[in-house]
Order: sequence, then structure tokens, then C-alpha cells
Amino acid sequence: MPSPRLVASLALVLISITLAPSTTRAQTYPDRPVKIVVPFGPAGSYDIVGRVLADQLSKRLGQSFVVENKPGAGSILGTQAVTTAPADGYTLLVGGLSNVVFNSGLYKKLSYDPLKDLVPVALVFNISYTLVGSNELAHTSPKAIIEAAKKNPNSLKLAHVGVGSGQHVVGAAFQKITGTSMQEIPYRGSAVAFPDLLTGRVDLFFDSTPAAMPYVTSGQVKGIGILAAKRNPKMPDVPTMTEMGVPGLEIDSWLGLFAPAGTPPAVIAKLQQEIAQAMPAMKQPFENSGGEIMEMPADKLAPFVKTEFDKWTTVIRDAGITLD
Repeated sequence: MPSPRLVASLALVLISITLAPSTTRAQTYPDRPVKIVVPFGPAGSYDIVGRVLADQLSKRLGQSFVVENKPGAGSILGTQAVTTAPADGYTLLVGGLSNVVFNSGLYKKLSYDPLKDLVPVALVFNISYTLVGSNELAHTSPKAIIEAAKKNPNSLKLAHVGVGSGQHVVGAAFQKITGTSMQEIPYRGSAVAFPDLLTGRVDLFFDSTPAAMPYVTSGQVKGIGILAAKRNPKMPDVPTMTEMGVPGLEIDSWLGLFAPAGTPPAVIAKLQQEIAQAMPAMKQPFENSGGEIMEMPADKLAPFVKTEFDKWTTVIRDAGITLD
């Protein structure tokens, strides 16, 4: 019978053999370009986060982190591409409330389970949504918009950036809460939707505050109401929806980096370490974009995402918002 000392020695050897590949990969990672998939088109908040992260990680790790915009099916296309990618740290995802949580409430059957098929690496950015309107639109307040939509259902044209996107869910929730009906016009990203808003081809758009802010501050569109607990200091003249008499539409939309499930823990830990050290450098560009930097300990990430998942899928289903 082997001695206890021999058994302990063999156990240590087995542990070292098991951990060695992961540790080695982390030491050499990344040794080739890393792809960060943004599941929406350019110019939106997901794109902003992807490009800030790519810039900082490229500088810190001495390897290219390249953003790939992969819009389609309300972010499902890009998200699914990452869940089926090799779990080696070379394909990452910009994930947030919309594609990680909302879609699970909107669709009864998804080809992936975000809680099982994705691992949160870091949450770095928190934003609100803002309702903006064309300068051609006569209405300047949520109350006037609600009255007009009730008087003439489907007369107002509401843009969104794809079925199941955060913009679509927020717009649907607004109609549900206010008892209104609008004609919804889908686009393949904020950059495509805003030109039509500027010319009056569409009337309204619930977009992320960072994406909407340049158009509001330049006066190209009307800032009608922000869906947050307080006003944004960079848009101080835009009131909250609650101030304007439409409570229940306060949404914190978080964003961060996710990896396919099964990615070596040592690789994820390395990414987390580098992102944590890059936070001071990311603070200014994120705040300039109209959001707030978000920092969360690694051990709190998965529980937080699960809590948000349970909360918002319930809200969506209770509101009867479905895309099946």
C-alpha cells in the first residue's frame, strides 16, 4: 500500500500536470490577434466599449485586439458566433443587458444559453437610454407624444436598431406602459437610424445616451427625456422621464467583455487583471461618451449577471413582449 507521503506527492504531480497547460497559455497569451465581436453596427454604445477595450488591451498586451462588428437578428448573430467559437481567449464578445439578458426574455428558444455558454470577464461601462425626436416633430414632451400616439395610433414612426435590441425593448416597454401604439422602423445600427431622424423620415428613437448625446448637444435632434434616476451632467437640459410624468422607465444598461464558456481560467484572470489596470485610462473616454465607468470584483460578476437575467426576463415576459 503506498505511503501517505507518496500519495500526496502523486497528487501534487497530477495537479501540476492539469494546471500546466492553462498556466502556460496564460503566460504566452495572446500570441496572435484577438477578435472582439460587437453584435451591433458601428457608432453605438457596444461599438464604443469594444473599441476602447481593444485599444487599451492592445497597448497593454502588445498584441492586436481587433473589433469585428457583426450585427443581425437583434444581436443574436454576433452573440451566437462567440458562443460557438473556440474557448481559447481569441474570440471575445461585447456583452450587455440587451444581448445577454433581454434576448432570453424575448425569445422562447435561443440557440444558446447566455448563462451557460458565456463567461463574464469584466463589466466596464454603464449607460442610460434617451428618447430623442426629430426637429421636424411638433411634440416636445413625453406627455404630448403619448397624447398624439393615442389619438392617432401608429401615426408616429419609432426607430430601433433591430428586433430584440435594447432600443427595441425600451420602445416596446414605453408603448406598453403608456398604452400607445407606434409604427416601428428597424435599422441596422444607430449610425443608419440617425440620418433618417435628422430628416424627419422617422419621428422618435430610444437610443443609448452615449450614441444620442452628440446629436442632442449639437441641436440636431430634440432631447425629450432620459430613462434614468437623474439627469446626465453632459445633457443637463434633458429631464428624466419620471420628471416628465412617465415613471417606471429607469434602466441601467451595463456593458462589458464576455468569453465563451470553457475559456481557461488563467486566460480570463489575465484579461481581468489588464482591464482592471486600464480602468483609469478608460474613465475619460467612457464619461466623454455619456456613460459611467463600472468596476466590479471578479467574484461578483456571475451573480450580478444572473440577478439581472432573472429580473429583466421576468419584466419582459410579464409585459407580454415577445419576438417568437
